[in-house]
Amino acid sequence: MATAAACISFASPSPARVVIRRQTRASASASATDRQEVVSPKRRLPLRKVPGDYGPPVVGAIRDRYEYFYGPGGRDGFFAARVRAHRSTVVRLNMPPGPFVARDPRVVALLDAASFPVLFDTSLVDKTDLFTGTFMPSTDLTGGYRVLSYLDPSEPNHAPLKTLLFYLLSHRRQQVIPKFREVYGDLFGLMENDLARVGKANFGVHNDAAAFGFLCQGLLGRDPAKSALGRDGPKLITKWVLFQLSPLLSLGLPTLVEDTLLHSLRLPPALVKKDYDRLADFFRDAAKAVVDEGERLGIAREEAVHNILFALCFNSFGGMKILFPTLVKWLGRAGARVHGRLATEVRGAVRDNGGEVTMKALAEMPLVKSAVYEALRIEPPVAMQYGRAKRDMVVESHDYGYEVREGEMLFGYQPMATKDPRVFARPEEYVPDRFLGEDGARLLRHVVWSNGPETAAPTLHDKQCAGKDFVVLVARLLLVELFLRYDSFDVEVGTSTLGSSVTVTSLKKATF
Repeated sequence: MATAAACISFASPSPARVVIRRQTRASASASATDRQEVVSPKRRLPLRKVPGDYGPPVVGAIRDRYEYFYGPGGRDGFFAARVRAHRSTVVRLNMPPGPFVARDPRVVALLDAASFPVLFDTSLVDKTDLFTGTFMPSTDLTGGYRVLSYLDPSEPNHAPLKTLLFYLLSHRRQQVIPKFREVYGDLFGLMENDLARVGKANFGVHNDAAAFGFLCQGLLGRDPAKSALGRDGPKLITKWVLFQLSPLLSLGLPTLVEDTLLHSLRLPPALVKKDYDRLADFFRDAAKAVVDEGERLGIAREEAVHNILFALCFNSFGGMKILFPTLVKWLGRAGARVHGRLATEVRGAVRDNGGEVTMKALAEMPLVKSAVYEALRIEPPVAMQYGRAKRDMVVESHDYGYEVREGEMLFGYQPMATKDPRVFARPEEYVPDRFLGEDGARLLRHVVWSNGPETAAPTLHDKQCAGKDFVVLVARLLLVELFLRYDSFDVEVGTSTLGSSVTVTSLKKATF
């Protein structure tokens, strides 16, 4: 995900603090409810050597890979164990996949909110080919092109391709809200039918179809179900994404089989070529207006097609595939009292705006927005960020400065940054009203799911998600549609390869 797309308004950036003896720090003091940042710009932290080691060549990387995928604490436990062992939130370790997919698995891991933002500063870190980390999938999976996600802002194609994505997200902006309501209204109708028939409804399955249909209809004006693609789009995309991310995934296969087939080898792109060609054929036709704009920007038509496909299928669809079940999961667990507050806010704002869901009505739903931010904080859809140091620098945690050498790979595990107890009170809890009021607004700079702080806006010169505002918008629309229709709902939660598996077991229809 990572990304998804961006509506409509962009705020000016609030720069993160990083160090080259500039400081990347976010030291914080606690209030009774949430903690607020207190930064001393003149304070110099003591220097400390980055602890940890990589172990013997090959063997050390395979050891870390097994612990990462199959250790008792899972992925979170892998990082937490390193923090405990070294009493440091900046440590050296090997990141999967390692041998024999990635040439060099060695990273300096940034595991707190203070050090993490150095990864956003493209004057300090290079982002070339680092979208998926220490390896890059074959360009045979993207039409032979290095698409925007893999380009550093210094590369000449970066600015025109990101400009094209801004255009893609904005040129049909008037259609976004009505088309979302139409498509997701149908989704809830299908879920009600499932509940009546079998007593439960798989949100993920219905969401996949709705997300792809909405993106194509809302942003391109074409219904994929009425094309040669039919209803196969989500299935084809999921298979294609698997071929790109398989070295980073666990499918629940026997350990030796999975580690050999997925983590030690690359799945051959030829096995998914026909599926990808079907998607590309659809976008060549459906995205003609956007491709025309790309041509005006100096982008070759085929390169534009494959970038649009990647942005909508990998970034946007992938983001909605992960984020929407996550949001439903956390709100489902939050219970009827939270649901009642949200329903009251949503219905009141819509009623006050003539019964219409508009941008003005959405602006009058602060709890809805906070609930979305909190889901993005507690379980960000893209957990990992990478950057290669462009120069020698000092990266600061809350308590120490660490010397990093030019050329070293920096890696950030976002859930540890966004659940940093030095910044957030009750960091492991989903608190839907966390970001309300002035105190909540001050915490937003630490919500960094978009490869940048929530208080910043994406530009042509950074790697922040072009669709940052769009993602937040459509997540808010999901809650609006949900709470216009229902007073409350119940869920059962499981795990899936990408995110959470959510089954809705009841939908209590609106009574007020």
